[in-house]
Amino acid sequence: MTSQPERHSQPARRAVLGTALGGAAVAALPGTARAEEPMSSPGAAGRPWKLRDTMATDGAWARFLRDQDLLWTRLPTLWHEGPFLGDGQLGSMIYQEPGANQIRFTVQHGRVQDHRPEFGSGWGTCRLPVGHLTLEPAGTITGVDWRLSLWNAELTGTVTTTAGTLTLAALIHDEVLAVRVKAAGGERATWTFHPEEAISPRKISEAPPAGYTANPAWVTRTTADGTEQVLQPLTGGGQTATAHRRTGDDLLLSVGHSHPSGTAAEADSLRNLRRAKSYSTLRNRHTDWWHGFYRKSFVSFPDQRLQSFHWIQLYKVASASRAGGPVMATSGPWLEPTPWPAVWWNLNVQLEYWLIHGFNHPELDSLATTLRQNQEQLIANVPAAYRADSSGVGRSSDMFANRGVGRPGTGAETGDLTWALHNVWLSYRHSMDKSLLRDTIYPVLRRAINYYLHFLTPGSDGRLHLPSTLSPEYPVVPPQDTNYDLALIRWGCQTLLDSAELLGIEDELTPRWQEVLARLTPYPVDANGFMIGADTPYAQSHRHYSHLLMVYPLYLVNWDQPENRDLITRSLVHWHALTGAHRGYSYTGAASMYAMSGDGDTAITYLRKFFDPTTRYPCRANTHYTEAGPVIETPLSASQSLHDMFCQSWGGVIRVFPAVPTTWADLTLHNFRTEGAFLVSAVRKAGSTRFIRVRSLAGEPLKLRHGLTGHLTAVLDDGTPARTHDLGDGTLGIDLPRGREVLVHTGSRPDLSIAPVAVSEPGPAWGLP
Repeated sequence: MTSQPERHSQPARRAVLGTALGGAAVAALPGTARAEEPMSSPGAAGRPWKLRDTMATDGAWARFLRDQDLLWTRLPTLWHEGPFLGDGQLGSMIYQEPGANQIRFTVQHGRVQDHRPEFGSGWGTCRLPVGHLTLEPAGTITGVDWRLSLWNAELTGTVTTTAGTLTLAALIHDEVLAVRVKAAGGERATWTFHPEEAISPRKISEAPPAGYTANPAWVTRTTADGTEQVLQPLTGGGQTATAHRRTGDDLLLSVGHSHPSGTAAEADSLRNLRRAKSYSTLRNRHTDWWHGFYRKSFVSFPDQRLQSFHWIQLYKVASASRAGGPVMATSGPWLEPTPWPAVWWNLNVQLEYWLIHGFNHPELDSLATTLRQNQEQLIANVPAAYRADSSGVGRSSDMFANRGVGRPGTGAETGDLTWALHNVWLSYRHSMDKSLLRDTIYPVLRRAINYYLHFLTPGSDGRLHLPSTLSPEYPVVPPQDTNYDLALIRWGCQTLLDSAELLGIEDELTPRWQEVLARLTPYPVDANGFMIGADTPYAQSHRHYSHLLMVYPLYLVNWDQPENRDLITRSLVHWHALTGAHRGYSYTGAASMYAMSGDGDTAITYLRKFFDPTTRYPCRANTHYTEAGPVIETPLSASQSLHDMFCQSWGGVIRVFPAVPTTWADLTLHNFRTEGAFLVSAVRKAGSTRFIRVRSLAGEPLKLRHGLTGHLTAVLDDGTPARTHDLGDGTLGIDLPRGREVLVHTGSRPDLSIAPVAVSEPGPAWGLP
């Protein structure tokens, strides 16, 4: 076994990462800096400019998103074929009731779970089923014509039967499922709610644990106004209540869940229905929210099938997550039979949230709010001997992060909380919200790294070593120095040092973090690249990329370090050379890593494997994904792979169009959010970048790798030249005050239009068109 050489001195690392944390000065690369100078082309000064946003109207958005809609001309028979609706808590999937001439509307809720932690996350604190509605026509169903409108987040269409036609519309808003069905001809609409047994969906793969008793049976009642309620008491305390009411053509349904109260859910579900009033009333509030939501960013590229997929993922994540709501479980709010009816912390949660940053939607970040709200539980998760200064979370948990974590030295998986905190760090870097850094990241990361520090021990080589821990899902446990954990320890210690400096905290642990960074053993590597850990090569197919975390998404070892490029390449090639265990996110992960290297053509080749129907686990008809059960993270991570091709921001540098496939000659980005809290707009035409506009939301230092050739013009929004610094390697430092914008281009001022690009690669709609 050989070890990766030290990349550069600790002071140099601190300087680079300090800038990434929002340090004051941007240090120029050695030998490439020039004195500050205003930059503009002749005649450019004094000419104010403004983007022309052709997407500024509701009509433009409605037309564009209509081309991305999902369509059905035949009745879906499986959950991963049908339409799906959600508001971050309540969720419904629509498909044929198995074996019946009926249409099922599933009714599931992200807060509905059991409350018996003694039986573990798979049974004791798992997500619990609620039930489903069936729409029962009078005649035999002969066809459907459905559209899931992204713009309105609404399912509309018809059901044709031997008796006539049903015209339906459905949406979910404010925890209410609203459906309107109008019957014509000899048709009629009959609705039935079917409660489902409150038992773990994991029953499909194993028997309940010893001592487990079933939850009590549900009871039903009808209120004075004709609302029907199904009340589900729980053995571990609490209650689920489902209320539904039909008025004319409208059906309204809401789910409440309470714990420890055994009655509050009843009142919640009824209150939600009273607030909704009617389909039309609810729809007005619903479409107002979604129309405002989409306007926050825009992207268009010429592959119709992938472009549609990308926008569907934005719809999907907004349907599955809202800040302050439940953290996404592996299935999101759409619970189906699955061995994974919980929150998984060793890859799934992390991949679920990456895309919200570039899309400019921090309001969807329920992961950050979950960690902020459950800090006491994270403390309780570590063994009692370490609770004074440590926190952690086990592989899977409920929405409150309730799951114990094992000890290093026992082969346990111990780094998952630290990796989840990297996601929250990304939320901070994209917002520069110091309160998030101060109140969540710093205190929780300090405790997560402390847990590691209890177990680091010096070896005969003078280096610090970590006893045996698990690289998530790899079947062989290294005797020590697992790369998954070494990468997280390095990232965590450096982030704590820089955060303390930024927050003005004189932390007594600063010398310890510095010592760890100086003495921690190098990553174990061999001829094939990064190993799983000490004396443990990557020798069998592995769907996770836990051993490559230092490359992606941590970027501790990255393409800007020429001395590490061969190591990265060897590691990536060897990871995918051993086939058999690869899954969808194996392909999306590889796509993002190749995008980091600037190789867009290889990146898109790997990404397309996820959509290849000949692969074992491809993307499904409605863009969802399933292995032994629903797993929501993989399609969402595919959108992040596209983002990594369009615009990257790591190491304090924004990279515009860094890895666009050569076949995509045209591309438009607008208000793409990056680290440093910048909004980037850029247009690529005929294979060349025409302009880049950057707006600063926080006044952070701006380093822009622009990809432009020729004499650069950089002007502020009032037409005055921007003060710039040539940092070399195609990177420009720009002084950009908070709230201001800069336009960068070459040649004469280009057309500054933000508009959809023409489709050059047509493809069918998603769904069953």
